[in-house]
Amino acid sequence: MSDDEYVYDEDSGEWMTAADLAAKRAAESSIEVRDAVGNLLADGDQVTLIKDLDVKGAGQTLKRGTLIKSIRLTGDPQEIDCKFDGIKGLVLRAEFVRKR
Repeated sequence: MSDDEYVYDEDSGEWMTAADLAAKRAAESSIEVRDAVGNLLADGDQVTLIKDLDVKGAGQTLKRGTLIKSIRLTGDPQEIDCKFDGIKGLVLRAEFVRKR
């Protein structure tokens, strides 16, 4: 199928080009993750904690101002996955971080 062919979009009930339909579906599937002040986060960003956080299962507290490097976005718009020394599988809520 070429990009200039028209296809029927069942969601809207309209005929549109294949390129337009692909762009529409890509926009719907993308998730925006924003930090505590509204900055858009992306994979690989560095963030700083804005609050002291107790880490369950690790017996450790991450202090305010701690730098977290190389975050990864999950499918949830409120959660980010990251690594920190001594803590495996750390998942932080986006409302407790600020983009650096």
